[in-house]
Amino acid sequence: KVTIKGIERELICPACKELFTHPLILPCQHNVCHKCVKEILFAFEDSFADGGSESSNPSSPRIKISSSSMDRIDRISRSGTKRNSLTPRSSLFPCPGCQRDIDLGERGINGLFRNFTLETIVERYRQAARAAIAIMCDFCKPPPQESTKSCMDCSASYCNECFKIHHPWGTVKAQHEYVGPTTNFRPKILMCPEHEMERVNMYCEICRRPVCHLCKLGGCHANHRVTTMSTAYKTLKEKLSKDIEYLISKESQVKAHITQLDLLLKETECNSERAKEEASHSFDKLSHVLEEKKSAALRAIEASKNLRLEKLQMQAEEYQGLLENNGLVGYAQEVLKETDQSCFVQTAKQLHVRIQKATESLKSFRPAAETTFEDFVVDIAKQEEILGDLSFHSNGLEIPEINEEQSRMYNKALISWECPGKTDSADTYVLEYHKLNRGEESAMWQETEVCSKSKVISDLDDDSSYAFRVRGYKGSICSPWSREVILRTPPAPVFSFLFDDKCGYNSEHLLLNPRRTSVESRAGFPLLLGSERMQVGCYTTLDYIIGDTGIAKGKHFWAFQVEAYSYLVKVGVVSSNKIQKLFHNTHDVTSPRYEQDSGHDSGSEDAFFDSAQPFTLVTLGMKKFFIPMTPAAPKDPASRILPLPSCLGICLDCDKGKVGFYDAGRMKCLYECEVDCSGIMYPAFALMGGAAVHLEEAVTAKYGEYHDDI
Repeated sequence: KVTIKGIERELICPACKELFTHPLILPCQHNVCHKCVKEILFAFEDSFADGGSESSNPSSPRIKISSSSMDRIDRISRSGTKRNSLTPRSSLFPCPGCQRDIDLGERGINGLFRNFTLETIVERYRQAARAAIAIMCDFCKPPPQESTKSCMDCSASYCNECFKIHHPWGTVKAQHEYVGPTTNFRPKILMCPEHEMERVNMYCEICRRPVCHLCKLGGCHANHRVTTMSTAYKTLKEKLSKDIEYLISKESQVKAHITQLDLLLKETECNSERAKEEASHSFDKLSHVLEEKKSAALRAIEASKNLRLEKLQMQAEEYQGLLENNGLVGYAQEVLKETDQSCFVQTAKQLHVRIQKATESLKSFRPAAETTFEDFVVDIAKQEEILGDLSFHSNGLEIPEINEEQSRMYNKALISWECPGKTDSADTYVLEYHKLNRGEESAMWQETEVCSKSKVISDLDDDSSYAFRVRGYKGSICSPWSREVILRTPPAPVFSFLFDDKCGYNSEHLLLNPRRTSVESRAGFPLLLGSERMQVGCYTTLDYIIGDTGIAKGKHFWAFQVEAYSYLVKVGVVSSNKIQKLFHNTHDVTSPRYEQDSGHDSGSEDAFFDSAQPFTLVTLGMKKFFIPMTPAAPKDPASRILPLPSCLGICLDCDKGKVGFYDAGRMKCLYECEVDCSGIMYPAFALMGGAAVHLEEAVTAKYGEYHDDI
C-alpha cells in the first residue's frame, strides 16, 4: 500500500514550490498551478514592458523567474490576441519544469487540460496531513455539523440529515454520485478545451492529449493519428502498471544505488576538503614567494635610502662649513691672522686648494644623491595578467575560436564562436573585450558570461577598434583564451531607414520585399517595349529609389549589400531640393556618344555629365567598385577600379559637408568627397538591368539568439 505522505515530492508545483492548486497540464506534459501559469505570463509581460528587466509582477510575490529564463525573454514574442485586462497578452513562456518554450496558442490558458487525477491525489494528501481537521456540512444552521459525505454533482458536503433533505428519495437528486467528505470536486465528464460543448472521446498519439471528434474532423489534430479513449486508457494503464511492477521488482537494486550514492556523497565531501587543502597550499606557496620578494624589495629600498641620506648629509655638512665663522671659512679666517710668512705659506697652499674646490661646487651645484626611487618601481603587469588567468586548467577542454565571418560590427557587435571538436564541450563561456588605444599599452578587459555561442555587445564607441577573446568553462575548469580578434566600429552612429515605396518609386521596373529592406530591378517587358525606340545608339534606364527618412544634421552611417550578379548600381546621397530633378531627368537617357554625326567629343561629354549630376553617387557593378573621376583621382583607369566588398557603407557628415564610401566589413574608407548638405539629405540608390540591393540588418539581442540557433 502506498503511503500518501511518501509522495509529497511529486505533488509540489515547480513554480511556487507549494502543493498543486488546480494543476494544468502543459504541452510538455509538466504540471503547473493555474494561478502560477497566469502569474508567469504576467511577469513576462511586465518584463517585455520594462525592456527585459528582471522585475516581476508586484502582485505575484510567489513567482520568481530564474536568470536562465530571463536570458530567453528576447526569444519570446508577444501574442497579438486581444483579451481583457485580467488575462495576460503573452502566450509564450518557458516551462518552470524543463525550461522549454511553451506556446499556448490563441486560446491561451483556456486551451490547457486540468489534471483532475493529480488534483485528487493532492486532496488525499491534504486530508492525510490534516486528519484531525473535519470537513463541515455546507447546509447546517450554525453551529454546522461534521459532514459525512460529499455530492460530486452538487459540489457540496452534507451531514446525514442535510443529505436526506436535499436528496429526497424518488427524485433525480437521489441518483447523484456521492463520496466521502472532500473539498475536491471535479466534473464527471471531461470536456474539450477547444470545443467547450464537446466531451473528449479520443486520444491524440502525436500530441499525447485527449481530443474530441471536432478536433479530429477539422481542428489542429485533423492529420494526427488518434485512438479511442478506451484503447488509450487500456494501453497506458498496462504500460504504467508494467513499469511500476518493474520498478518494484528492482527495489533491492534501487536501495543498493541509494547506498552507493550515500557513499559517493561522503567521498565527494572528503575529496572537496582535500582539494581545498591542496589549493590553499598552492596559494600559500605563492604568498610565501610574494612575501620573500616583498621583503627583498623593501630591504633594497631601505639600503638605497640609507646610502643616499649619508651622501646628502655629508654634502650638507660641507656646505655648512662654507658659512662665515664655521668650518672651512672659519679655519681660513684664522690662518689669515698668521704673520710669519714661512708658516703662512706652509699652511695656505693646501687650504687654498680646498677653497677653490668649494668655490667651484657653488658655481655648479649638484646633489650628491637622487631623491627619486624610479629604479625601484616593481612592474607587475605581466604577473598580474598571469595571476588573473590562474584557474583549474583542463587539457581536455577545447579552446573556442571566434568566427570572424559570422561575427558582425554594426550598431552593436555580434561576436560568434565555435569549438573545433565536439567532445568535452564547455557549459558556459566568458567573453572579454577592450578598446585599443594607441597611448595605452594594456587596457582593462571587460568580461561577460554567456551560456550560448554568441553574444551581442552594446555601448561601444564609434570609430574605434576593439579586441575580443573568449574561453570556455565546464564547472570550475576553464580552457585557455582564444586567439584575439580585432573588429572596428562604424565611423558614426548607425542610421536606420527603409526603402521609400512612394516618392518616385517605379513599381514596373523595381521590386521591393514586404519589409522594404531589399530592392531588385526587373529587366522585363517594359524595358523590351521601350527598346523599340532604339535604332542606333545606346538606350539606358536608371531606376532610382531613396530612403524613407532624411538627415538634417550630424554624422551618420549605414550599410548595405549589393548582389554579385548586379550589372549597374549607383549609391550615395541626394538633397531634398534636388529629388524632383533627380526623378524627372533619369529615365530614357540616350547617350550622344554613340549617335551618328553627333559632333560631341567623348571627353567633353564626360565632363558635362559629371557636372550636371544633382546628387553624389558612386558606381558599382560587375563585382567592381569604381572611384569617380576627379582631379585627385589616379589617371590610370585600372587604378580607379577596386574589388566590390561584400558589404558597403556610407558615412554622411552634414556638419562638415562630406560623404565617404566604406568597405563595411573592415570599416575602411574607399573614397570620400564633398557634398552640398544645404537641404535634408536622403540615401539614394539607382539600379539598371539585373541588380539587387539589401539594407544591412541591425544587430539586436534577438538576432544573436536566432543566429546562434542556426
